[in-house]
Amino acid sequence: QVQLVESGGGSVQLGGSLRLSCAASEYIHSTYCMAWFRQTPGKEREGVGVMPTGGASAFYADSVKGRFTISQDNAKGTLYLQMNSLKPEDTAMYYCAADVGYCGLAPLYNYWGQGTQVTVSS
Repeated sequence: QVQLVESGGGSVQLGGSLRLSCAASEYIHSTYCMAWFRQTPGKEREGVGVMPTGGASAFYADSVKGRFTISQDNAKGTLYLQMNSLKPEDTAMYYCAADVGYCGLAPLYNYWGQGTQVTVSS
């Protein structure tokens, strides 16, 4: 089984930046699709962006396009989420997810981290 641990959350003001990290218990970069999700109380878990395996490009939810960027450390397999121009509506618990098969923006992944809190104030 795969274990995922997120880090890098915190509190920032509107327009600020944060970089989240997702560390996996083993190197899964080459075979697993990985993704970022977020969730606030009373709302469904929302797909933020996806990093497919192979040479496919990352893709993002409309709400974060142009502001968030997913990348990976090829040596470590760590997944990153660079968040710029943050807005109060970005406030949420952010989760890392991975799956050997599914690779989309729906919350259908088999493996999930425990989450890291991001709070954006105005």
